[in-house]
Amino acid sequence: MTATAATPATVIQIADSVVAEINAADLSKKNINAARLYVPDFDLEDMKELRVTVVPREVEYLPLDRATNKYHATIDVAVQKKFSKGDAKEIDPLVFFVEEIADYFRLKRLNSYVAARCIKVENAVLYSTEHWTQFNQFTSLLTLTFELAK
Repeated sequence: MTATAATPATVIQIADSVVAEINAADLSKKNINAARLYVPDFDLEDMKELRVTVVPREVEYLPLDRATNKYHATIDVAVQKKFSKGDAKEIDPLVFFVEEIADYFRLKRLNSYVAARCIKVENAVLYSTEHWTQFNQFTSLLTLTFELAK
């Protein structure tokens, strides 16, 4: 595939595919409107609704052979929602939703970008204690790594 000015970067195509798959997936939270952003910057008022934000984070090129590279695209998926009490009844379904997204992408090829396969899923930030204490907000961060030959 030859890139042109109209063809987005590979990492952007992968991130857009992740957005499309989250929005179409049959998950416990319905009518999700995931969006791709470079910098997720929301007002606290915006956080009353569940937000799923996809952010392209990193690209790594590893030699595969003389002509191609093994391409790793790292995509962050943030799940955020302001809470009222922060008790288990309110937060457990959000933690489960994050796990559902993780399970959905584990070892999956993207439907709209089949060359890319998810080879690693990390949930290093199960919830941000900083967002919890400062904003009464649940913020969980999934990191997905996709691989393809390029």
